[in-house]
Amino acid sequence: MRILIIILIINMNLTLFSQTYQMPHENELHEGTWLQWPHQYEYGLAYRNSLDDTWVAMTQSLVGGEKVHIIAYDNAEKDRIISMLSNVSVPLNNVDFFIFQTNDVWIRDNGPIFVRDNIGNLLVEDWGFNGWGGKYNYNLCDPIPSSIGAAISMPVVHLDSIMTNEGGAVELDGNGVLLACRSSIISQSPSNSVRNPGMTQSQAESIFAQYLGVTKFIWLDGNVGDPIDVTDFHIDGIAKFLNDDTLVTMNNADLTYWGTSALDISALYEASNVNSNVYTKIYLPLTQNNVVTTTGNNLGYKGSYVNYYVANNVVMVPNYNDPNDVVANGIIQSLYPNRTVVGLDCRNLYEWGGMIHCVTQQQPLSTVTGLDDNIKTEIKVVQNFPNPFSETTTINITLDKGADVYVCIYNSIGQIVLRQEKPNLSAGQHSFKINAENLPNGIYTYVLGIDKQNRFFGRMAILH
Repeated sequence: MRILIIILIINMNLTLFSQTYQMPHENELHEGTWLQWPHQYEYGLAYRNSLDDTWVAMTQSLVGGEKVHIIAYDNAEKDRIISMLSNVSVPLNNVDFFIFQTNDVWIRDNGPIFVRDNIGNLLVEDWGFNGWGGKYNYNLCDPIPSSIGAAISMPVVHLDSIMTNEGGAVELDGNGVLLACRSSIISQSPSNSVRNPGMTQSQAESIFAQYLGVTKFIWLDGNVGDPIDVTDFHIDGIAKFLNDDTLVTMNNADLTYWGTSALDISALYEASNVNSNVYTKIYLPLTQNNVVTTTGNNLGYKGSYVNYYVANNVVMVPNYNDPNDVVANGIIQSLYPNRTVVGLDCRNLYEWGGMIHCVTQQQPLSTVTGLDDNIKTEIKVVQNFPNPFSETTTINITLDKGADVYVCIYNSIGQIVLRQEKPNLSAGQHSFKINAENLPNGIYTYVLGIDKQNRFFGRMAILH
């Protein structure tokens, strides 16, 4: 079945002379998630074996809501991964494999960044990657975005010669704002921390504006040269946008413990969106205790929960066998009521410097042309009720003016299983009654649209 999705693109700066692009928010519906599976060829068998369980758990958590694209080092590794997944009954119908040699697992930093062009087409951006300033080998990881683009027949925007940029170094609010630390993008010293020799902040902003769709920048100084943090203070360890008016971060004491300066804390807390409204803050704790790996190695420092990953049906949160796991999971669950929080043991991964967000990369659903930025009709949607349900459920909406409205129901692999259209609805309240008698048990995504443009999505659980 061919899927036709139309998504409203806003805040695009069009010019007559250059193409511009926009990076979708992580919360947007995914076609799938990319993982680079750990192997033994760079750091040995003990390294690989200590991380396998985390990758199995991530795959197991993701397959019910989206595809999982696994990069395996070679066919022998692919067979080993399949065996591990089969041993714990992970269904493989939503998993596919790509054979690419890699140095490491950090696909957030070296992998593709998916963007949309001016008319909504999805493309791969291949930014430069130099091993966090040359600290680690990167010759195999740097080409991964272009390799993926070729493998999935998606156009690639080649930025290798323009700018080095790691995905974990930038955080976007989905409405034009970019939050980042200078230390991990434009710092010029020490030599093993330099990504972009000679690049100024103004030059970096111009590139981000064109290739990520940024209209406003929030810069922190960050921290260069920390012997533990090879990323030179990636922003995804301390802050994450829930949406374009809410920022998830840590309290002052925990940010200070993490190495954030007083000036950076002040800048973070005072940061505002494109409408100059200061972001509402949600504070996650650090772990109560220093993180200890599954083999008993005390790392000597605490762990962050901010580095979580938002997938279609779940939110994967780093957990550390710590009393604050349940606290952080509960706070994050309250932020994502239509998704299920899954706490994943990342203690062994954390020993190598990262967490769940660092080793995942989202691929949004593809789009087609036919956008109209002049549509101003607003829609308010109440979560379907009952939910879960067995036979029927109702979605209530409110329109501020008349419009053609539709609802599409998607199953876990992105197929449309039901569509209803209600043309020429008047302003006011209306209902869609969904009959699921012929649909199997599962989690489904529904998309509501106005005048041929998607405007809202939610999730429903069907239990017969």
